[in-house]
Amino acid sequence: MAIQGLLLQAQQVCQQRGARLTKIREQVFLLLAEHDGAVGAYELLEELKAIDPAAKPATIYRALDFLSKQGFVHKIESINAFVMCHHFSECNHPVQLLICDECGHVEEIQSNNFDLALRSMADASGFNISHQIVEAHGTCQACN
Repeated sequence: MAIQGLLLQAQQVCQQRGARLTKIREQVFLLLAEHDGAVGAYELLEELKAIDPAAKPATIYRALDFLSKQGFVHKIESINAFVMCHHFSECNHPVQLLICDECGHVEEIQSNNFDLALRSMADASGFNISHQIVEAHGTCQACN
């Protein structure tokens, strides 16, 4: 989906939820959407400073926190980076990411079978899953 289409969708989602997509949050959203894969907060901060020289680390982290809570982006804990979710209108789904250790490409996949298996094992342990991001590292098809 084109970046402007994603932005329009995000604006609509925020309006429906009563969430405020401020100008800074929108700028960070657009910067993230321009990346094909994962990007770190400080790289985003440098890009944001080209637009808003007064931007500080707290600015970017607050914006990323908001975008993450809305389901627009996913944080990749293992590499401390963020990636755009291109189907966030339905983003109550479990997140499963394939991360290429060679080129850095990140692909979001969905496997209901995997989710069911994990939830079944969690239920058997009396564990209630509230949020799920599964990160798998390896080598993508292009790098193989």
